[in-house]
Amino acid sequence: MYKLINSVDSCVDEALYGLVRASEGLSLLKGHRVVIRSDLDNLRGKVALLSGGGSGHEPAHGGYVGAGMLSAAVAGGVFASPPPASILAAILCLHNAGAAGVLLIVKNYTGDRLNFGLAAEQARNHGITVDMVIVADDCAFDRPSKAGRRGLCGTVLIHKLAGALAEEGCPLDQIVLKMTEVLKRIGTLGVGLSPCSVPGCLPSFDLPPGDMELGLGIHGEPGIKRSKVASADEVVKLMIDQMTNPDSQSHLPLKSDSVVVCVNNLGALSCLEMGVVTRAAIICLENQGVVVARVMSGSFMTSLEMAGVSLTLVRANQETLRLFDARTTALAWPHLSNVCVTGCRYISDPPAMSTRPQDDSYSEGPLSHVMRKTLERVCFTLLEKQEELNSLDRAAGDGDCGNTHAQAARAIQEWLQDHRVPGCPGKLLSVLAGLVQEKMGGSSGALYSLFLTAAAGHVTEEQSSAAAWASAIHAGTEAMRRCGASACVGVLFICLWAIMCLLTKRATLGAEGTCNLTAQAGRASYIAAERLTLPDPGAVAVAATLRAVLEVLEGQK
Repeated sequence: MYKLINSVDSCVDEALYGLVRASEGLSLLKGHRVVIRSDLDNLRGKVALLSGGGSGHEPAHGGYVGAGMLSAAVAGGVFASPPPASILAAILCLHNAGAAGVLLIVKNYTGDRLNFGLAAEQARNHGITVDMVIVADDCAFDRPSKAGRRGLCGTVLIHKLAGALAEEGCPLDQIVLKMTEVLKRIGTLGVGLSPCSVPGCLPSFDLPPGDMELGLGIHGEPGIKRSKVASADEVVKLMIDQMTNPDSQSHLPLKSDSVVVCVNNLGALSCLEMGVVTRAAIICLENQGVVVARVMSGSFMTSLEMAGVSLTLVRANQETLRLFDARTTALAWPHLSNVCVTGCRYISDPPAMSTRPQDDSYSEGPLSHVMRKTLERVCFTLLEKQEELNSLDRAAGDGDCGNTHAQAARAIQEWLQDHRVPGCPGKLLSVLAGLVQEKMGGSSGALYSLFLTAAAGHVTEEQSSAAAWASAIHAGTEAMRRCGASACVGVLFICLWAIMCLLTKRATLGAEGTCNLTAQAGRASYIAAERLTLPDPGAVAVAATLRAVLEVLEGQK
């Protein structure tokens, strides 16, 4: 598994160095993998918070060092607990800065508990006041083993709540007491769509394509169930049902509660997918009568490059929300709204406007029948060529040229089912301009709409001669040129070429001639000319459209 690192042995140290160099207010403790606040003087008289664990979960834990969250974070190797010596060095450093005690926030993994526990005992032998909170928020197992529930992304929320209390000057014993209560109201569950791999090693587990693992740990530990990947809504509902199942000893009791929701990217999900999952989580909870008070969505505790997501729910009262909203300078904590999500207006009504004429603003005429037949043939042709256009587009673009033209064709077909075709060609062009603008998308939709909008005013029911159409075409292409599209080897330039070729019934030849042209705009302009050996898909689409128009018109003779 390839990774963009310099070496397996140095990647953790170099990553910590990069974090600190790029971040104001952070320092490295010399000789140890410890990220620590630079403003240690501000800890005097307050409780200091120390957390950490194996690397590979970035931004956890170094990204949460700052006022209002952690005072320091200690890192181990990738997926390996940090050594007691480094943990103790961090504790001593915080104590020497004048901290009124040190709270260790530890995930419930055997290595972390042993190494942090040993360092805590050694610190007590130095006369330092130390206490420890164990985070065990995993909701995967119905009957957890003797080791108990694993510590997952809920740890980050404990950092935030405990950090806010410490910043306010709350004593150590009170912070421990309050966090112990919060831990009873927190639960996390993860789902993975792919494994991850520790640098220098093979993937942590085998997961066939199309399968997902429910309830896995943040180090790639197996989950409780393997099944086929389902839709985001189905996966989220499955996760929440498992988390709140009263038959499970690990469940989070949830009724008409107010909750904080954390949607955590395990490493490789796109922002698009995260948005879909976040929506699904909010709607699923609200459908169960739960009030969603706050939502955080992003990468908070990852598992290297694992494709997957975890959900963390915290039953929240007003005190919890107050601490959650408190200010922090930690770089990885997101900028969040402090307004309750449930009940918040999230859709605004758009201004009343339409890009198309209203249905009652025109009537049919002598040309309506032939224009309807023409549109039907054009739509059929574009749908038939969908895969061909996609294939051509993959050589120079994102492979969706056929899809965008098919979207426009289906929109026109739907419109034809419910509407009259106006006798005035210009009004029909205005209707088509609005349809492609709304339904087609991309630069193709904008170019077609621009062309049709500009051309519409030059052809009427009374003036639809060849000269009028020539004037309309000229107006359309001039409009695109004015908007900076004159260099396109797509719709603009090819539209002119294909129309000229059509006059001699050589539209297809005109499209094929684009093989030898150099793209000046669009995605194709970023690709070396020698790699572009296929016709431009936009040109092929225009040629096919014009050929369909010609066939219908010739059939009317």
